[in-house]
Amino acid sequence: MSTPSEPSQPSQQPGVPAQPSAYPYPHPQSPPAPGVQGYYSPTVAGHPQPGNPYAAQGPYGPAAAGGRGAGRAVLWAAVGAVAASAAWAAGVFVIGAGASPQLRGYSAPSNLCDRADYSSFKDEYPQDDSAPAHTSLKEDALEEGYCSITLKKTGSSYGDAYLSIQADLHKKTDPGPEFTATWKNYRKSHTGYDVEVVRDIGDEAYLVSQDTTSGSPSSGSRSATLAVRDGWVTYTMSYSAYLSTYNQDKDPPRLDDVTDWLRSDTKATLDRLKD
Repeated sequence: MSTPSEPSQPSQQPGVPAQPSAYPYPHPQSPPAPGVQGYYSPTVAGHPQPGNPYAAQGPYGPAAAGGRGAGRAVLWAAVGAVAASAAWAAGVFVIGAGASPQLRGYSAPSNLCDRADYSSFKDEYPQDDSAPAHTSLKEDALEEGYCSITLKKTGSSYGDAYLSIQADLHKKTDPGPEFTATWKNYRKSHTGYDVEVVRDIGDEAYLVSQDTTSGSPSSGSRSATLAVRDGWVTYTMSYSAYLSTYNQDKDPPRLDDVTDWLRSDTKATLDRLKD
């Protein structure tokens, strides 16, 4: 009699969803609802939980034939499991509690749209967004500010491009290792993106960009994200333009111009976010 095969396990999806713009947050046209995160926060989850050697059934099962000696063995095995688990947990607590958050005077305002500087985009997109979307979160482990802005050319009835800004203050865990893994290696999990190391902002920063227009006046997109880590604070500023909805009388700016604007406005915004 054949043994039924084990059902195949679903493949793990990448931690960062593929989107036309290179950032692991909701699309700027669909900002998260108040109080709902809905984004990938690159925090370190601490030490991985090792397999519990006491979880499996060992030689000391229910002692029907072993009498009192086997029963004592079961008791001592259980006591040992509890003691070992408690000792391991205590060790993790002591190790994890040693580091102090490196917030360096930054704050996450309740309305990041009011504090963010995006003046470099004003010449290209002079029409103001009358109601930019913003959310915030203040918890013991994380403070967060998010802002989504619609950018319009002169004469445009609808948005021509979108700007998303997010600041995260990680107060319990160092985001450094996962931040580096996410952004430095972005092109390994997202086809068609360029990644550039930026040397003069924060402790580390990466500029991620993509142009899929291929000279077409009506299809494809241009996007760029500048991701910065300064201590335990992470910040992203992302631009996206879709030619299918862009003002047909205008061309979107070159990515070289966009990345220059992102650098300038990121520096200015980070300065504003310091108390």
